[in-house]
Amino acid sequence: MLPVADGGDGTVAAALSAGYDKIIVDAVGPTGDPVQAPYALDGDRAVVELAAAVGLGLLPDGRLEPLRSSTYGLGQVIADAIRRGATTIVLGLGGSASTDGGAGMVQALGAKLLDAAGRDLASGGDALADLADLDLAPLRDALGNVKIIVASDVDNPLLGPSGAAAVFGPQKGAGPQEVQELERVLRHWSQVVSEATGRDDTERKGAGAAGGTGYAALALLNAEIRPGIELILDLIHFDDKVVGADLVVTGEGSLDEQSLAGKAPIGVARAAAKAGVPVVAVAGRLQLSQQRLQQAGISAGYALSDLEPDPARSIANASGLLRQLGGHIAKDWLG
Repeated sequence: MLPVADGGDGTVAAALSAGYDKIIVDAVGPTGDPVQAPYALDGDRAVVELAAAVGLGLLPDGRLEPLRSSTYGLGQVIADAIRRGATTIVLGLGGSASTDGGAGMVQALGAKLLDAAGRDLASGGDALADLADLDLAPLRDALGNVKIIVASDVDNPLLGPSGAAAVFGPQKGAGPQEVQELERVLRHWSQVVSEATGRDDTERKGAGAAGGTGYAALALLNAEIRPGIELILDLIHFDDKVVGADLVVTGEGSLDEQSLAGKAPIGVARAAAKAGVPVVAVAGRLQLSQQRLQQAGISAGYALSDLEPDPARSIANASGLLRQLGGHIAKDWLG
């Protein structure tokens, strides 16, 4: 039993399963309410999960706030890890509630974002419209030589039709006009950052991750981006533990074309293939043909929807349905 994740929810849990210590931080949630955000620490290495501090699941009453939500709490968690001696931080980007370009994150780490009157900028993506000046010296002092490794399965740029606002804004509750506003403020944010750094990171793969948090990590934290599942599999020593196994069972809610872009089941299948161990996947719904599964390294797929086509009933009875599928898998693969 090995918890895995691809940079989103569950990233910290995977690290804890590998023996990391659990640290709880009092932080600011996506819309300003206090939250207790966990992260994982092992010596000078920390694993931080955006979703655990400023994720969609932490919005009060689930109320989406696409313009006002911020990544400030994520920066607070990173700052705590640095204070405790972390020199390498794995940053899982996924499940974000905000589209603030990572501005809140760097504010919490010391960067001064100021309006035309020299006042600190408020939180949220829409506040970036008032950004006039950026002082990075306190941020650089706080970071020192800390290495940031971003775990993400997203390769979108910051701006444009495949950027943070256009692609992910609607998932966070942004309507057409709000998407346009977020695109405008992210463009302004990137221009101010480029003036301060002398470089343009807007087109780099992964810059659009987590409402543009990937951009701030690349441009201002000098981060490197790696596929999330590969990082997590390394962290839990998957290659060592899969040796001698007869079968690997993996899965996710919906196994579909998006999964093929590097989601957890595909990463698991690739890693298991190196050890010559077959992989089967279990999903709430399966939208890939047998041919597509096999091309991805998955020998077979099992879907709860085959046993219970009604999604609501399938979700309500997932445990029992999974147990039934477990019996089918044992019969088909373990004799």
